[in-house]
Amino acid sequence: MSASSRSLDRFATTFDHEGLVANAGLIVAGTLMARLGLLALIERWVRTGSANPGPKIANLVAAMVAGATHIDHVEMLRAGRTGAVLGFTPVAPSTVGSFLRTFTFGHVRQLEAVLSRTLARAWRLGAGPGAEPLVVDVDSTICEVHGKQKHGAAYGYTKALGYHPLLAARADTGEVLAARMRKGSAGSARGVLRFVDELVANLRRAGASGPLTVRADSGFWSWKLIDRLDAHGAKWSITVTLGSAVRAAIEAIPDTAWADIDYTDGGHAQVAETAYVTGGGTTKRRKRTVRLVVRRTRLAEGAQRRLWPHWRHHAFITNTEHRTVAADEFHRGHAVVELAIRDLKEGSGLEHVPSGHYGANCAWLTCAALAHNIGHWSAALAAAPPATNRCRRTRLVALAAVLVNRSGTPTLRYPARWPWATQFQATLTALRALPGPSG
Repeated sequence: MSASSRSLDRFATTFDHEGLVANAGLIVAGTLMARLGLLALIERWVRTGSANPGPKIANLVAAMVAGATHIDHVEMLRAGRTGAVLGFTPVAPSTVGSFLRTFTFGHVRQLEAVLSRTLARAWRLGAGPGAEPLVVDVDSTICEVHGKQKHGAAYGYTKALGYHPLLAARADTGEVLAARMRKGSAGSARGVLRFVDELVANLRRAGASGPLTVRADSGFWSWKLIDRLDAHGAKWSITVTLGSAVRAAIEAIPDTAWADIDYTDGGHAQVAETAYVTGGGTTKRRKRTVRLVVRRTRLAEGAQRRLWPHWRHHAFITNTEHRTVAADEFHRGHAVVELAIRDLKEGSGLEHVPSGHYGANCAWLTCAALAHNIGHWSAALAAAPPATNRCRRTRLVALAAVLVNRSGTPTLRYPARWPWATQFQATLTALRALPGPSG
């Protein structure tokens, strides 16, 4: 046994410091939640029959900001004096769990109204796009579970047991603009038309007055979605499936129309554009002509190219004004939605879907979206560098502090020489300078 291990063995451990604050960085999230009037919004909109819904939801959101992935993790907010930095009273996990199980579909819709109105308030404080162009990525993800008794969990196209929520994320910031839980067997496009209707209405109400563009992959491709986006005056860039009509249009592109683009060292890529015409003639469908942009790729290395000599094609339709190469680059930007989904799962509580009650899990998803956005808004409103919520939690939230009284001023004493102390103080000061909710 080494000398260092023997010295460590000399330490006694006790859990008895009543003035200690675990996750003392939650004062940042608590301050922002107060400026957004989150508790008042919850009390106004959520009516499940359970008393005082505001603190219950706020406790769950705060716990998710601190890394909670299970209902039991809410208990961390009751440790020591942690409740002093929240701005509301901590509650027991059993209280939160019982409350979540009161949610029906209608109650979840009430909670979604809280999410959209919180978004509007954050944007009015300065986090919104205003009249600038707004790009929204629509996608879905699989939340895998292992309990076969979970209501709504089912096997989908990935052959994994779980849920299949629908999400919309802001491309430049990663904010979750809307989220809706669905059963695991739901197809990618299930409910997307109504989802888009409500999404656009919420964005316009929140103050996004500039041009709106929606990007999506082939799982959402349909003329019904195109028509709905056109009705809302939105631009679109959507991957299409390579059916016979699309393949015929691609094959008709002359070789001289293909332009090289930057690609990986081991591959070669080119882009071209053509018109995709469908409907009309003897069919009952109306005739449509849209831009079809195609990217083709193949391996560039000699031996591998001989084994796989053919081009692989990726096609999408768009009504944006970008030129061909720029349109392809813009569409490839849709991949950033995966970063938002990863951040939502790894940094904001959606890593685990905890309840056997479907309504509770729907509410859990919306609370995770709120926690996710609070992390991003705290950075945006303080002009802080962008970061993932997991990184932000390590630097600004997971901080132990002692609550002391200095000449009548309650003071949190954080660790000396904390590497991100300046960023923490700047963020808290900026959020404290924000005006409170006006209604």
